[in-house]
Amino acid sequence: MKKIVLILSILLSSTVMFSQKVKVMEGDFKNLKGIAEYNLEFDYTGVQIPKYDSEEAFLKDKMEKRENKEAGAGEEFKKSWFADREEKYEPKFIESFNKRFDGEVRVAKDIDAEYTMRIHSTMMWAGYNVGIVRKNAKLEATVSVYKTNNPSEVLWSANYTKVEGSGAMGYDFDSGYRISEAYAKLAKEVAYNIKKKAK
Repeated sequence: MKKIVLILSILLSSTVMFSQKVKVMEGDFKNLKGIAEYNLEFDYTGVQIPKYDSEEAFLKDKMEKRENKEAGAGEEFKKSWFADREEKYEPKFIESFNKRFDGEVRVAKDIDAEYTMRIHSTMMWAGYNVGIVRKNAKLEATVSVYKTNNPSEVLWSANYTKVEGSGAMGYDFDSGYRISEAYAKLAKEVAYNIKKKAK
């Protein structure tokens, strides 16, 4: 029985590992060779939410449903939706990326670095967890690196799709937490690609 569980775990992790896709749009990973630190910027402009025409439409729908159940709940949802970016998603990306390099390469917000790494989130889905059934959060993003003092000088840019966050043993009932795990996975993939290809 233990062997069966182990085999299933390996197969599942392999499926998740290879489900992500990366497509280089500009430049080359090799252009990142020797860069030890990046100023990090996050951009959520125009982020798409599946089944909605826009993020605004998504928020309107979710806020109305919550407001109908409890006064003030809609506005509270909107507040947490945006607050989760700085409080959960971004710290999770930074932590996940930096721990892959043991101090050799690092990313941080608002630092005086020669190069900037920009994370433009293009699609975000929170997934869900209703106890019996759950789905991982999903994320798509364009990651770019450019000269901080000359943003038009792009060294590398790539689209990452089908990025899924892993669950916390099924106890990830908070949507912000689930999405933050997708950012952790994105950071892991970016770091892995840089380590393997920026040579």
